[in-house]
Amino acid sequence: MSRFSQWPDIMAEKGAEEKMEKYERIDRKLVHKGAIIDYYQDTVKIPNGRTAVWDFIQHKGAAAVIAVKDDGRLLMVRQYRNALDRETLEIPAGGLNSVEEPTDIAAARELEEETGYRAGKLELLLSLRTTVAFCNEKIDVYVATDLSPAQQHLDEDEFLAVESYELDELIRMIYDCTIQDSKTVSALLAYQHKYGR
Repeated sequence: MSRFSQWPDIMAEKGAEEKMEKYERIDRKLVHKGAIIDYYQDTVKIPNGRTAVWDFIQHKGAAAVIAVKDDGRLLMVRQYRNALDRETLEIPAGGLNSVEEPTDIAAARELEEETGYRAGKLELLLSLRTTVAFCNEKIDVYVATDLSPAQQHLDEDEFLAVESYELDELIRMIYDCTIQDSKTVSALLAYQHKYGR
């Protein structure tokens, strides 16, 4: 058993839950409602009895896909990202249509829309929280296999190139800092660890 598997017991022994009770959100104000996210300012009572104002970004959630071709190569999408003002290489992904949408449905949809492939099989690989300091975004990452050609359906403002790579190539790109997108880094490393490819 690793020391990390004992983490919940260690935290309980140290009274972590009791400490967490000292934080209390007492107000939440909507500052801006966006197309993808909503921006709030939260007033929180902190352990010393004072209050702090913290930014909070609410996100509906997302799904992403490690799409594995029959030859073992992985499908990636290259697209422009406004926040970075450059192109990035990422696994296919997209937001949920609503907070209630099952992530496997969203993953299958995004795979087909972005790459033009349909998955015969989807398996949950991991769930991750992208920016825990100020955003609640959760992304479920799936492994898609038994791919078959379908039809790409891009949004009007979406322009991307579909490329395929060997896993080793992509891992090298993580360590030379070519791939920096957090969901892509996490997903590729988890896939490498689980499947040993």
